[in-house]
Parts: sequence; structure tokens; C-alpha cells
Amino acid sequence: MEKAKVYFTDFHTDGGVSLLQKLRRLVKKAGIDTLDYKDRFTAIKLHFGEPGNLAYLRPNYAKVIADIVRENGGKPFLTDCNTLYVGGRKNALDHMDSAYLNGYNPFATGCHVIIADGLKGTDEVAVPVKGGEFVKEAKIGRALMDADNIISLTHFKGHEATGFGGVFKNIGMGGGSRAGKMEMHNAGKPYVNQEKCVGCGMCQRNCAHSAISIADRKASIDPSKCVGCGRCIGACHKDAVQTMNDEANDILNKKMVEYAAAILQNKPCFHISLICDVSPFCDCHAENDVPIIPDVGMLASFDPVALDQACADLCNAQPAVAGSRIAGSTEKDHFHANHPVTDWRSQISHGEKMGLGTSQYELITV
Repeated sequence: MEKAKVYFTDFHTDGGVSLLQKLRRLVKKAGIDTLDYKDRFTAIKLHFGEPGNLAYLRPNYAKVIADIVRENGGKPFLTDCNTLYVGGRKNALDHMDSAYLNGYNPFATGCHVIIADGLKGTDEVAVPVKGGEFVKEAKIGRALMDADNIISLTHFKGHEATGFGGVFKNIGMGGGSRAGKMEMHNAGKPYVNQEKCVGCGMCQRNCAHSAISIADRKASIDPSKCVGCGRCIGACHKDAVQTMNDEANDILNKKMVEYAAAILQNKPCFHISLICDVSPFCDCHAENDVPIIPDVGMLASFDPVALDQACADLCNAQPAVAGSRIAGSTEKDHFHANHPVTDWRSQISHGEKMGLGTSQYELITV
């Protein structure tokens, strides 16, 4: 396979050129204008950041991309799906409040925010996964599948389960509905935390498979009847319905890639990653630690596999930041040093296997 082209620019500025101008120049050089935007809905998939976390991407970067889409006659919107865990983004109203709090609003970005899987994370589309080894039918947020084009704008950072959070994390995990996220994290069967359950019966009323019973004001789920649809998770007002997170990290990575494949197949797409504030944990945390490496730069490509590989290589070429979680480590792989139980390479190899791109790339400096 021919090497993929990955375009790169650093964060140095001089002569009055701003970082936003550099991002614009980068993505145009990489070919963002070659997509057909005329009267087409274009999803800009990103992470709005959990309230309390300050490592997420500034909304100014999203405005650059939204402006380019509009200039080409397109209809951009910013999007993400609701989270599976308890926090500031578990339903569409809280999620939009969090996005606005972190600066992602129409006034700052020039386009609207749409939570792709709806109010309770149940507005999803079942998408067949061609060649899927672990996922045969992905549960994807409807607005993301309704989009005509997809542009991923990714904050490249560390992650405790996947090694790093790159394009596949942003699109695959981020694009899954709440039930889809549950499928990626475990065998797809939730359970009821008895200490939190108040026996209100909302989960039972929303179960179409009679898998939930209530006794002594406590709900319980029969795994032999449960199909893993996740409706009970969205219905519970006490966050008592939870998932086991028992899937091996490598399988989680592969499922995540297969979810990304379901979203990207037969759809024009373009990918951008920024290596800055490389926190050791995901932006889903309500806090962020000292970055593990210095800021590196901005990258763009049509190939998500090559882009993640290039980002990982550039990160691993950097020194560890003094005082960070990996300070003093002798490992050459910063992400493995950060979370030794993870192997980010399983994302890359599975992405190649799924036909999403190649790990072989040509780095072109802009």
C-alpha cells in the first residue's frame, strides 16, 4: 500500500501569524477543501471536555474548521454522544450545558451543538460493521449517521484503557450511543447497583424484554433475558444501572475501531489532531494532570490510521515533562509508561485490518 500523507505544523508562531491561521493553512494544504460541502450537513466530531477539565481543545480551533465548511457552502455542526458514566455529559441537556460552559456555543464557534444520540443517549442507528470481528452491528448516534460529511477534530492525549485517545477514540467511542459505549466496554450487559437503586421502576417500564424485576424496592436484571440495549441506563434517574467494564483493553480497542469503521464507511471524512496539553488521562475526567510531554503540533490527514500512528511517533520522540506521571521513566513508549496495562498498537493494527488506512506515512511539514 502507498504511504499515506500526514501534514504537520508546529506551535511556533512568528511574523504575526497566529496558531489559528496556522491551523487553517495546515488543513487547506492537507485537502480539506476537496470534500463536497455544498448544502451538505458536516459533523465536526470532537470532545467538549468534562466540566472541571482544562486540557480539552479550545473552541477557537473548532471555529476555524466550521468557517471553512461554511465558506464552501456547507452546514457545519459540532457533535458528540452522551457518556456512559455519571458526569456532566450523560444526557443532552447536561451535555450542552457543559459544552457551552467550556466555550462551545454558536457565538464562539459559528455553528450549533447537536448531541448525536439524543436526550437520554437512546437515539441511535444500528449500523452493520463490514468485516467486524467483535461488533456485527454498531449502535451509533443518529445525528452523526445523518451527517453527509464527517470531520474529526481530536485532542491527542493519554488514556487509561486505550493507551492514547486519538482519532479512533474520538470517532469510535465518541460516536457510540450509550448502549454502544456499553458494548465496547464490556459484554454488553448492565447490572443494578443496589445501594443506589430506590425501586422507582423506571428501568422496568423501559425494558422491552422483561429482563428487569423489582423486589423489596430494588431492581435486578436477568442477564439471560437482557439484550444489552441500554435503555435502562438512560431511564434511571439515580444512575443505579451501571456497566461492569470487564472487557480486556485490547478487545476494547478493537471494538472501538470497528465502531469507527461503521461511522466512516462510505462517508467523506477528514481528520485533524492536535498534540497539546497531552494529559495522562482522558478529557472525560473532571480534572487534568500535568502534561506528560511538551506540546508538539497540529496534524491533518484523510487517513485515520496514519494520523494516529504519526501522532504516537511524534509524542514518543519527545522528552517526558519533569514532574509528570512518566518523569524518570526509561521506556521509549510514553503511553505504555503512562498506563502499562494498555497497548495502543492494537488500535493501529486493527485499523489496518479493517481497511481504514495504513500505518505507513509520509510526514509533510507545512
